[in-house]
Amino acid sequence: MDDVDLLIAGAGPVGCVIAERAATVCGWSSLIVEKRDHVAGNCHDEMHESGVMIHRYGPHYFRTNEKPLLDYLSAFTGWIEGNYRVKASVNGALYPFPINLDTLEQFFGKKLDAESAQTLLTSLASDIPQPANSEEFVLSRVGRQLYEAFYLGYTLKQWGRHPRDLEPSVCGRIPVRFTRDDRYVDAAYQVMPDKGYTAMFSAMIISPRIRTMLKTSFEDVRGKVHPRIATVYCGPLDAYFDGALGNLPWRSLAFDFRTLEQEFAQPCVQINYPNEHDYTRTVEIKHVTRQTCPRTVVSYEYPRAEGDPYYPVPAPAHRALYERYRAMADEETRTKRVYFAGRLATYRYINTDQAIEEALHTFERIREDAAHGDAVGRHARVQ
Repeated sequence: MDDVDLLIAGAGPVGCVIAERAATVCGWSSLIVEKRDHVAGNCHDEMHESGVMIHRYGPHYFRTNEKPLLDYLSAFTGWIEGNYRVKASVNGALYPFPINLDTLEQFFGKKLDAESAQTLLTSLASDIPQPANSEEFVLSRVGRQLYEAFYLGYTLKQWGRHPRDLEPSVCGRIPVRFTRDDRYVDAAYQVMPDKGYTAMFSAMIISPRIRTMLKTSFEDVRGKVHPRIATVYCGPLDAYFDGALGNLPWRSLAFDFRTLEQEFAQPCVQINYPNEHDYTRTVEIKHVTRQTCPRTVVSYEYPRAEGDPYYPVPAPAHRALYERYRAMADEETRTKRVYFAGRLATYRYINTDQAIEEALHTFERIREDAAHGDAVGRHARVQ
């Protein structure tokens, strides 16, 4: 196992992309270790016992504004159009979400255009020039009535804390539109791998220069594998340092997959439940995969304080702790050529396209460092 150029901890998007680039561009060999029994990380999709393709760890809606990124991934997958539409269940009715003109008309019971909708929200919005938290951010945009209907309850369930205790970026990710665009995300390219994420990432690592060991944690090989060029670590940053400075807080999720003997159960892929029920959303991924099947599966998503890490909790104290760990990580990179990349290792909530872009940048950084001719880089075989 020592006869490798890169040791990569994690077979998610970041690990697979770096291994592929290393093999294709540089001819480097990689050993990927993955504690789970599959590749693709949280993007992993699989066939449910019902015969329906599901996203085991929640829906992943691929989008990007970067055509070169889409072109790169197209070497490993075909695409289908991403049917990413979401509704919110409020007082027994379903509303388009994020908020758009149709949402506002339905909620307030009046006909609106872009100008009158902006005037309405301006009259409702709180005068908070510099929002310090998520509650103030939403109140400054849409006012208290819409905040309590669409944001407050969902945030309390999802994060286990009040929006006033979270950074503005938590709710700031969600747009408010003065059009009738009902798509969940804003991006030039909104697509889904035609055979799924797992097939796409698996295609990246079929090179004979890449070896993947599943059900193998980084701790299983730490100190036993000595890569010639670098280690790439994609796990939780605090775990790498054995929690030396304390644990970084994460939110987790539990999923309840329910099979229904009907073709579709929902009008769209996702329904948010900001107020009623313990779950935050239900997802029927068949709307996106376009699978033809007489039955369907709906996933009920329950936020948890414990379990596998999904979402970093964006709060000032947590950010300060992360910065202390990051200083330690920078020293590991400088002295030991350990590179930290991905959502868990950088304590950020990033989308799949952002994770892949980060992987590409990290690979280029490793390549550049290796080419400098220092003690470690002399082993590099950069072409």
